[in-house]
Amino acid sequence: QVQVVESGGGLVQAGGSLRLSCVVSASGFKLYDIGWYRQTPGSQRDLVATISRDGTTNYAAANGVRFTIARDNAANTVSLQMNRLEPEDTAVYYCKARAARYGRTYLDDFWGQGTQVTVSS
Repeated sequence: QVQVVESGGGLVQAGGSLRLSCVVSASGFKLYDIGWYRQTPGSQRDLVATISRDGTTNYAAANGVRFTIARDNAANTVSLQMNRLEPEDTAVYYCKARAARYGRTYLDDFWGQGTQVTVSS
């Protein structure tokens, strides 16, 4: 089983910063891309950023240059540093890990429960 736990959300004023953390427990699994997604009520879940095992990153264009994703493979953790936050960034942020059991080729996605980010004006 793969467990994904997010933390670091909260309330912040516009222009402020937050650092989200995703900790993945994946004994017996090999982890592939890990990413952050966000969702507001009535909207689809959208990509924020992903990072591969070798550190290749992919960012949503809407982020501009305000967000940075980083990964510690040894600790199976991924962080999302969010700077110059705007009210439009308010959403539930979810971490997703892609993994395959050792000795298997089947890949599956594992989602956390999400962490709320609220940016006030």
